[in-house]
Amino acid sequence: MALSADGSRLRARNDNTSPRQARASATAQSFSLRDWMGPASWLLTIAVIVIVFSLLNPRFASVENLRNVLVQASVPLIIVVGTTLVILMGSIDLSVQGVMGAAGMAWILLVPNARGGTDLGAWAWPVALGVGLGLGLATGLIYTRFRVPSFVVTLGTWNVGLGIATMLYGDDLLPSLTSEALSQWPTRLTLGLPNGFWLSAAVVAAGVLLIGFTHLGRGILAIGNNEPMAVVNGIPVARIKVAAFGLAGLLYGLAGVLATMELGSGSPGVGAGQLFTVIPAAVIGGTALSGGQGGVLHSALGVLLLIVLNNGLVLAGVSPDYQSGVFGATLLLAIVVVAWPHRDRLRIAK
Repeated sequence: MALSADGSRLRARNDNTSPRQARASATAQSFSLRDWMGPASWLLTIAVIVIVFSLLNPRFASVENLRNVLVQASVPLIIVVGTTLVILMGSIDLSVQGVMGAAGMAWILLVPNARGGTDLGAWAWPVALGVGLGLGLATGLIYTRFRVPSFVVTLGTWNVGLGIATMLYGDDLLPSLTSEALSQWPTRLTLGLPNGFWLSAAVVAAGVLLIGFTHLGRGILAIGNNEPMAVVNGIPVARIKVAAFGLAGLLYGLAGVLATMELGSGSPGVGAGQLFTVIPAAVIGGTALSGGQGGVLHSALGVLLLIVLNNGLVLAGVSPDYQSGVFGATLLLAIVVVAWPHRDRLRIAK
């Protein structure tokens, strides 16, 4: 008996079924047609929203605005891949802003900036990503070794990262980018699309492959679906949890660097507000907070839905005083329309 990709027990048709055959069957089950119905529904919903806002304001459908939407989505798309890895285990990660701030500040101080200092060139990237990875691994180790609730540990990591970013920021000259090549890279076009979006699309694609075709991804789903059963089946639960938090921290670090490039200067609060975008986006996309349900593609489409809605409301001329209400009502309607046909498969964390 083995675990399928979604963590459920997979019963062999006879005692001669090999573990390799069971794993192959699990992968086939995880990528069945029904699993793609959710993302297809969200794509249809996004398309309808685009058509509606285009009718309200033709500027919405302009090439320039659509590119702007992709730029706005690039950072949260990277973040949501990391948060999804954690949510699929049935855990939660609140450390986003702190890790982004620490990694972003570490990066900008090691590239050409107004303060001068050391310029490591391309080596600034692995240093900044190492900061994110280190904070993520520390979170995972504390979470697994001391069995502290994930929201408590990650809240602590948030504050630790924010403290690191604040100390690096100091009280000296504002560390703004002096390299136009770096500050303009996220919005520069490659094959007609912004570089920042290409980077986020590559991260999303890597996340989809990780969840669907690797032992780590299947282990994450198994833990989220039924952790005691995962332990019984010999899955290294602690190591997988640490790896998931480490990868999440790495991605938050990458998002922090990209956000710093877009901002053009260092800021401890470069990730402010992102947490309240990516977690709702993951959930409305079909990634259950209880774990084991959904995936990276679901969460990414949830992010695109939120960004498109926000951009459309602004261009539609909705007053800022009413945007939150209209945004929430439209979002609820979209969730009901998409989720109702699949209500028997959706689980709600209590």
